[in-house]
Amino acid sequence: MMLMILNNLDPQVAQFPQELVTYGGNGQVFSNWAQFWLTMQYLSQMNEEQTLVMYSGHPLGLFPSNYGAPRIVITNGMVIPNYSSRQNYDNMFALGVTMYGQMTAGSYCYIGPQGIVHGTMITVLNAGRKYLGTDDLAGKVFVTSGLGGMSGAQAKAAVIAGCIGIVAEVSLDAVKKRHAQGWLHEMESDLDQVILRIRVARKAKEAVSIGYHGNVVNLWERLVEEYERTGQLLVDLGSDQTSCHNPFNGGYYPVQLGYEESQEVLAAEPDRFRNLVQKSLVRQVTAINKLAEGGMFFWDYGNAFLLEARRAGADVGVEGDPTSLKFRYPSYVQDLMGDIFSLGFGPFRWVCTSGNPADLQVTDQLAVRVIENILAEEVPPVVETQYQDNLRWIREAGQHHLVVGSQARILYSDRVGRTRLAQAFNCAVRDGTLQAPVVISRDHHDVSGTDSPYRETSNISDGSAFTADMAVQNCIGDAFRGATWVALHNGGGVGWGEAVNGGFGLVLDGTEEAARRAVLMLAWDVSNGVARRCWSGNKNALLATQAAMEEDTLLRITLPHEVQDEELLEAVVATQTPQIWNA
Repeated sequence: MMLMILNNLDPQVAQFPQELVTYGGNGQVFSNWAQFWLTMQYLSQMNEEQTLVMYSGHPLGLFPSNYGAPRIVITNGMVIPNYSSRQNYDNMFALGVTMYGQMTAGSYCYIGPQGIVHGTMITVLNAGRKYLGTDDLAGKVFVTSGLGGMSGAQAKAAVIAGCIGIVAEVSLDAVKKRHAQGWLHEMESDLDQVILRIRVARKAKEAVSIGYHGNVVNLWERLVEEYERTGQLLVDLGSDQTSCHNPFNGGYYPVQLGYEESQEVLAAEPDRFRNLVQKSLVRQVTAINKLAEGGMFFWDYGNAFLLEARRAGADVGVEGDPTSLKFRYPSYVQDLMGDIFSLGFGPFRWVCTSGNPADLQVTDQLAVRVIENILAEEVPPVVETQYQDNLRWIREAGQHHLVVGSQARILYSDRVGRTRLAQAFNCAVRDGTLQAPVVISRDHHDVSGTDSPYRETSNISDGSAFTADMAVQNCIGDAFRGATWVALHNGGGVGWGEAVNGGFGLVLDGTEEAARRAVLMLAWDVSNGVARRCWSGNKNALLATQAAMEEDTLLRITLPHEVQDEELLEAVVATQTPQIWNA
């Protein structure tokens, strides 16, 4: 656990380590260094009959528990709902009584930008299938923004997916950092040269990443100019990964100001800065709309971009229906990842605590073997596609030099894959093939980990998207099924008050007890969210749920078609809007 905390604050990994910020501009591990030192002292002294309780970064103390309980229970930003506003957060954070833990920052499970590399690769591949009707993205152009803590992964992911990635970034330091890492192939600050380079790369069907040092609004508007002047659409896929969950405190830079000037105005004239940000968002959406009308496909990357654009007055509503609360562009979960989550696939990850790259290589080989064995069994085509994508990923992972910080890996997998991977790793620790224990975890952005109506649960259409039972139940269930530590957070990705999410860490030390815990906890950790999605009538969720019940006789999930009471059905219908019921 100390290793995982230190990795979150490693200068190679963390965005602002001196401020205890891991990623996302304000996603913290602790809110002050006293909390850090107290926590590390407790962890160095505790035994397996104690649990450390963490209140929003503050170590409340060690309390007696038992061997089967979590060693740490973490809550971040738990605020009475009526007071969970952005202004109240600023006040409470200033007092030191709450903290924004993002997702894996405050739960000690961040593994660097590798996690978002894989997630973005999966997203782009599935966008190609859904929007462009192809598995081959050669010569296709993906335009987006952000080369920071999380968004910096986009350039690498685009190349692995086989397309041309154009990523705008206002910070020259961020552009240089990603270029020096080898994650960004080329840097350019001249828009004329960017357009020329796009044309050349399209013709040659290169897999290349190009960082534009400048504001993404200028890039979008220039692409519109080219389209209107030549009739040539130079972008096929588009998104945005600015930190729009925190747009008025440096998460989004307005096009009207340069980078340094923006920081000065933010500090001296915050109201003017806010106004400029909103005008910039309107301009950005206007350009995106024009390109979308020409055939580009755009999606919201779960960073609250469309939400903040709507608040700014941008035209992001459903065309022809100005009163609709729906957006004209889908969330990437709603349109792309939702079906994957419904199958139970999500960002499973592990850390080799030995710190030895050879151990990570062994786990990669074990993962290949596990996936190949699953594929040798009879699996539905929709499941096979996901496993094939991940088999390609894990086979190539070593050559892409993805490790930053701890020796960690991410792999999208379902209940079957996760439990078999955990068992394989635990056996390898037991027989000495691996030199030290392995920590398994996942991103909170997963099948069951997050309730977020504009992101993780945006494809749930039964009216429950704004409820948070799933994420809370998931944390509680993980805690008593064997997790080594658990966390529950307010916010994460889309911002304070916009989501509830949680995560876990589980140590595989080679014992039979570790294997038992892993199987029991991972089955719940996936099945919870899959079962919840059944009630939206999602065919993938029904497929995954029925398969799980056939395998586990102790599992019994209520399915929609089992509700036979006519009076009950009529009552349910009466409480739903026709649109929801028809869906």
